[in-house]
Amino acid sequence: MRVGLSTLFCINKPLKSALRDISHLNIEHLELVDEGMHELDGRKIDVIRRFVRDEGLSVSVHAPFADINIASTSPSIRNAIMRRLKKSMRLSAKLCPEYWIFHSGVRSAVSDILPELDWKINLDSIRILLREARKYSLKISVENTPRTFPFLIRCAEDLERLYEQLGDDGLELGVTLDVGHANIGGELDKMIRLFHRRIVHTHLHDNNGDRDSHLGIGFGKINWPKLILDLRSVGYNGALVVESINNVNESISLLRKLIGR
Repeated sequence: MRVGLSTLFCINKPLKSALRDISHLNIEHLELVDEGMHELDGRKIDVIRRFVRDEGLSVSVHAPFADINIASTSPSIRNAIMRRLKKSMRLSAKLCPEYWIFHSGVRSAVSDILPELDWKINLDSIRILLREARKYSLKISVENTPRTFPFLIRCAEDLERLYEQLGDDGLELGVTLDVGHANIGGELDKMIRLFHRRIVHTHLHDNNGDRDSHLGIGFGKINWPKLILDLRSVGYNGALVVESINNVNESISLLRKLIGR
């Protein structure tokens, strides 16, 4: 397992400034958030490629998420969203990332009247993303989202339904286990138990089980020694990406102690 860091905590900084700060941190993996001041373009791709080469880092990319709803019931809005995501995938592929991570769609205002429509659109959009990923030999992964938001894939039951309906297409789709999100739903143990063969990537941040606060590791109520033991027991050997907003250095230090590195 490798210690990684998401740029989520510094997307309010220009990319070069953020990377200078990150260069002083003890990590082996970097996750770029394709959002805000770090939205990918050709120039930023060149900067990132040089940085990860010089620092000896592996890479992943988090898809855009602000105002992104792949289950939008408006065709024109959904088409614009999918164009944005396809652009992200095309540019991300130039970084040869381990994974491109995305969120599921969101329930709409007409969900009570048309209860299956947003789920169907969500499923169709994921199939489109999988087809797009094949064009670039890009591995993609869906993230479990917090129960406190109206996402369509929040819990183990949602993921089970997704994979059942994707059929063979689901063989190409990994799971990014967001530890903080799973803790809010009280499903951390269940997610690892049911999906350990599909979990290819992880996001690590803490909370008190009530809201998606993205606290530093050890600043909430998650049992981190048990989590690391559980991941080891199922043979997980991917990146452990710190996704806290504050206390980033402390989170990295504690995580290194937990994994014995």
